[in-house]
Amino acid sequence: MKIISNALELKQELREQNGTIGYVPTMGALHEGHIALIKEARKENKVVVVSIFVNPTQFLAGEDLNRYPRRDEADKKICELAGVDFLFMPHAEELYFDDEVKIAAPNVRGYVLEGATRPGHFSGVLRVVMKLLNIVNPTNAYFGKKDAQQLNLIELMVKQFFMDVNIVPIDTVRDSDGLALSSRNAYLSKEQRQDALKIPKSLYRASQMVSRGILDVESIKENIVDVLEPLEIAYVEILNREFEVIESVEIGKSVILVEALVGNTRLLDNVWL
Repeated sequence: MKIISNALELKQELREQNGTIGYVPTMGALHEGHIALIKEARKENKVVVVSIFVNPTQFLAGEDLNRYPRRDEADKKICELAGVDFLFMPHAEELYFDDEVKIAAPNVRGYVLEGATRPGHFSGVLRVVMKLLNIVNPTNAYFGKKDAQQLNLIELMVKQFFMDVNIVPIDTVRDSDGLALSSRNAYLSKEQRQDALKIPKSLYRASQMVSRGILDVESIKENIVDVLEPLEIAYVEILNREFEVIESVEIGKSVILVEALVGNTRLLDNVWL
């Protein structure tokens, strides 16, 4: 495995490779969810690239940029064992410039759900993802379904900017207790983790309702809210795959999304129906 911090050096290395390139962008603190993305990339491509970069432009003032988990040495070992060919670990000054051209999240889809409470967050996400995709120029890029809104916006960016990359969504990986794997789970105390389990339990309850033929969105949302109490809920929404409001669940075309605060930790989860 070769570790590179310079964008132009990585571009040159990848130009010399033959065959398909699979790419997994991450912010580090790697867990089994990231490993699932890497394994899929390894299975489907000749060359595998992983990046680790805690992107400052997607954090708002007062958020956890400075305390976001960083485990560089452990992450390097994980990537090596997973069969990564190139590990890209740039510094912010390598990716960002003074007075630079910027991409912005769409005015509607980028400012609902998570974007409603974190205005500008998705502009920062799209800004760095476009840069990274242009540096790596992968055949396939792998993203987890847990960050469903982010995934949808990245797919929209690739489509609207006619970018030559295939975005591959990968199912959420869960711990043995059902909690969706996230680097931010490290913030949770033992008691808070038990509270956090209300999130996957609420989605399980919703899935059970749908399996029994209860498809009314408002009825399902009410049950989710009941299970989540007394957590502070940022949103509970049931949308179609284009992130448009619906009144009734359509199997194979819908997604249930939840964001809640457990202590000071923001946790996202969803189920694709």
